[in-house]
Amino acid sequence: MLRRVRQSLRQVLFLMARRPDLVCGAIVLSVLLILAVKFTCSRAKNVVAAARPPVRFFSAETPVVDLYLGQLDQVERLRGVAEVSLIFFYAPWCAHSMAARQEVQQVAKKLAKQVQFVAVNCWWSQGKCRKQNRLFQYPVIHLFYRRFGPIEYKGPFIAPYVESFVRKVITPLIYLPSRATLQDFLANHEPGVVGFFQFNSSPQPPGYITYLSSALQALKRDFRGVVRFGVVTNRQVAEAISVKEDETVYLHRRFNSSLIFPRQERNFTSEGICSWVFEHCETVLQWLQPPGTKSRLLEQELTKGPALLLFLSHNPLGSKPNPILQQVRHIAVRYHSCDNNYHSSLDRSGIPLSHSVCCQSVVLPGSSSSVCELCLSLSRPSSTSSSIPCSFPSVAQGGAPLQSYLKHCCLHRPPAPVSVHTATSVACCDFLSSYSPFGQYSACCRKLESQLNKSSSQEGSDSQSVPLAPPSSSVPLSSVPSQEGGSITGLRCQTNKTLRFYVLDVALNWPLALRLGAPRNGSASYHANWSFATIVNLKDEVHYVHHHNPATTLTESLEVFIRNFSAAYSPLQRHLVGEEDSAAGEGAAPPPARPLITELTTSSFLPSVMDLQKDVLLFYYTQWCGFCSALNHIIIQLARLLQGNSTITVARVNVARNDLPWEFMVDHVPSVLLFPRYRKHLSVKFPDDVPITLPNLLRFVLQHSSSARDAPGSAKPPSEAEGPGPNALLRAEFLALQGEVHALHRARERLSQQLAQLWRDNRRLTFDTRTLEAQNAELQRERQSLEEQHREKSRQLGEAVRRLQELADTSENLLNENMLLRVLLRALKDRTEVKEDEGSEVTAVVTATTCTLSCSMHLSATLQA
Repeated sequence: MLRRVRQSLRQVLFLMARRPDLVCGAIVLSVLLILAVKFTCSRAKNVVAAARPPVRFFSAETPVVDLYLGQLDQVERLRGVAEVSLIFFYAPWCAHSMAARQEVQQVAKKLAKQVQFVAVNCWWSQGKCRKQNRLFQYPVIHLFYRRFGPIEYKGPFIAPYVESFVRKVITPLIYLPSRATLQDFLANHEPGVVGFFQFNSSPQPPGYITYLSSALQALKRDFRGVVRFGVVTNRQVAEAISVKEDETVYLHRRFNSSLIFPRQERNFTSEGICSWVFEHCETVLQWLQPPGTKSRLLEQELTKGPALLLFLSHNPLGSKPNPILQQVRHIAVRYHSCDNNYHSSLDRSGIPLSHSVCCQSVVLPGSSSSVCELCLSLSRPSSTSSSIPCSFPSVAQGGAPLQSYLKHCCLHRPPAPVSVHTATSVACCDFLSSYSPFGQYSACCRKLESQLNKSSSQEGSDSQSVPLAPPSSSVPLSSVPSQEGGSITGLRCQTNKTLRFYVLDVALNWPLALRLGAPRNGSASYHANWSFATIVNLKDEVHYVHHHNPATTLTESLEVFIRNFSAAYSPLQRHLVGEEDSAAGEGAAPPPARPLITELTTSSFLPSVMDLQKDVLLFYYTQWCGFCSALNHIIIQLARLLQGNSTITVARVNVARNDLPWEFMVDHVPSVLLFPRYRKHLSVKFPDDVPITLPNLLRFVLQHSSSARDAPGSAKPPSEAEGPGPNALLRAEFLALQGEVHALHRARERLSQQLAQLWRDNRRLTFDTRTLEAQNAELQRERQSLEEQHREKSRQLGEAVRRLQELADTSENLLNENMLLRVLLRALKDRTEVKEDEGSEVTAVVTATTCTLSCSMHLSATLQA
């Protein structure tokens, strides 16, 4: 093998030595190849520009440590220093990260002394955060409580929500030092978990850290922190909920009996406690937070059954619970309570309570006839309710809010007019800011009778200084037990249409509320007491909107709304969602007197279609239907033909954006229906097996419209009608249109013949073109063959010329040698003449030389020949 290689190298070197031009060509080609590769690689590097070095994402003034180089190792060091840390992972190009940056800065300025805020650029390719973490979206917020974490925040990136979540992580446990705080905790947090741990024996009782971790685990599951954890350290306070043993976890429930964590059956771990709480907790009012992107969260909840969606203004940082939310929670509790004798409830410690209403009348300042009645719903133990008289809080005891409310309710609300024989006229409204499950204020404005005006005016002068205090001579107008509205209590177990109660923040879900029927002017006017309620039944594809009656309280109105929905034959009207009329918008151009095609919406559908004076031809379409778009020109032509007839209206409705009553819906689009005048109940649908063309539509209209008939009750026969009637006009138009159609048919036939001839000519030309292309291809192949033969002959001739040139060079050399030999021969002959006596050796040399010379002369002669 080596020998063959060596021989090949020797041959190559020998050829290179003989042909130096080949060596130069090979060297030049090698250099060009190297330069091409070098320039190509350098150009590829220049196409991708180097990434710019990252810069600070947060400003230097904010208390946020910005690790814009992705230094993940610095995060661990900063976490070890602070008790609570917030890690904000961002991408500098992400718009969501930029929007959340302002919100995080606001939270950081408030909680900088309690929380360590760290921002990490997780997009920088050379940073450790990008190499070690795989984040699929930005931004991401992780919280760490000491060494516990990460607790990912999954809520909206709005400052109040983020701050509320961070505060719940800072204080995962609520300290309950007394029975009052324990009762408030169980009343305002549903569900509530209470842990009893005594700190007397040791600074940190065993199991306390596990209980603390379980509270943090609950925050990982629910960012809203609906399930709150409290801790009790006093045994007397723990006995209020029948807890006596140390290290006991108590789960408070309203409907079923409360539970204590079974330590014999489950492991006392944070995951075990958290799972046990979420498995057995009762939630009658659930918060919903659609993410605003493609998600099936709302669909998953609505498919479970009918749902009551309550949209209200929610402040996550509010110190007091929303009064409307408290009322709805109270309604939901009574709705889910299947005990029909639910006229008494239990207090926070399990003691039965009875409810009563105490009312006192207060003479308004500056008025001698207006009296405001203040009613307070009290909750007392059933054993002592009859003996304790009605009592009202004074100004020192917290009656100042009542005083301001009375001024707003009674002074700024004109009382209803009354007649002489009417004793009183009452207009009431709730004092919502003081609502709780155990008491409710309501104020009523009314006038006294004429004979009582003087006495009330005299007493009013004494009560102007303290309006809330009862007059010296006044007595409570009523002190009767309240009626608890038993019709709503336990309704869940009395009907098959069980409701689920959901709450949504209107500020985050305003488009959804608007789609469900919320008033359009509510986007800029909702306040703390603004609310919108609707019942959605996804199975029946209906929803109902709650309309609050100002003459009743919100609680009563919602109860009536729920009872009407649960009735066997519900009196509620289905809410239809449709597009707004174009004329309703500000600055819109006024509509024409009689449009060519009337565009109907949900609100204008019934008035237009059910107009008894007109035949209505209705075209059902959607914006995504391609067949509907193809028929638009036919509908426009039909509308132009019928434009002169005032008794026929051509209309259309977009059924994808406008809900219609069930009796007016169609099973497919496009569809055409005719509603004849005076006979709306005899509407006719255009046949599905007939193509929708202009002649067919005209025939359909003429056949089923009321224009060919007399109106009901008309005594004039058609012969006595003044002038040509609408039927004659339509007939004339139809005949003219029919002649045009025949002319178009004849023109179409002639055009078809011409197109057929052109098609035949085109086909013949196509065949000829294919034949010429085949011949051209054959000629091209012959041309290539001849070119190859020409190249081969040229090469052979070149080789023969080269050989002849070599022979010519060789013959020239031989001729030169022959000339030299002749000169030598003459010299030898001269010497032989002088020295004739030389020996035989010289003669032999001369003979050999002569032979050689003769041979060369012969060869040269041969070459010349």
